[in-house]
Amino acid sequence: MEEFDRLVEVIATLRGPKGCPWDRQQDWASLRHYLLEEVYEVLEAVDTGADEKLYGELGDILLMVVMYAQIAAEQNRFDIGDVITRITDKLIYRHPHVFGDVEVADTKEVVDNWEQLKQHEADMEPRQSVLDGVPKSLPALQQAQELQRKAARVGYDWDSIEGPWKKLFEEIEELQEAADSGTDEAVVHELGDVLFAVVNLARFLNICAEDALRVGNRRFEQRFRQAEQQAMASGRNLSEMTLEELDKLWEQAKIAQNR
Repeated sequence: MEEFDRLVEVIATLRGPKGCPWDRQQDWASLRHYLLEEVYEVLEAVDTGADEKLYGELGDILLMVVMYAQIAAEQNRFDIGDVITRITDKLIYRHPHVFGDVEVADTKEVVDNWEQLKQHEADMEPRQSVLDGVPKSLPALQQAQELQRKAARVGYDWDSIEGPWKKLFEEIEELQEAADSGTDEAVVHELGDVLFAVVNLARFLNICAEDALRVGNRRFEQRFRQAEQQAMASGRNLSEMTLEELDKLWEQAKIAQNR
């Protein structure tokens, strides 16, 4: 594609002898922070549903991919062509029900085949545990859900959703006991167990815990900002109000948000 080739050429120029000092200075490690930041900005754009914002942020992700590949090319390790070839071959290999003669009945069989095929790929490291392969850098909620998913694939799971519900209430009680009489370390452990149990419940409800928390964060921010605006309209600051007044503003913000 002409547009993609142009992007590759621009980045190569930026990294070249007469290019940009900042771009030339970057390496894989220095770009790590920017890559992570761009991923979250894509997620934010997805949440807003604005096409222009989303394709702009996707462009920033593409920039990171090409930049990483350009740095590798300069070191004679690999180039963007290798990246594209690898992902294309991988997609074909892992979709034998599309590009081959394998038949699948539903998405579950697709996922099962995907996981089995992964184990036979040449670049896959030998697995010592079914939990291997979960990135340590994942956000904690997403990491918990992935660990649970992998454990469930070998039968380490509840028979029904009643189990996760019961476990959540049990963990909340233990957290309360730790908060009342335990050490800080015990509270951290029990709070972690509560969060892990919440993620497990989310998995049974077929909800991504990470996405659910992002929605909750966004709803809180919207309601808080609405309450701030209402307070300012009355000539007061939130810090000057009583808890009862703040609760009233919060309820008004909830009603306004749900209209």
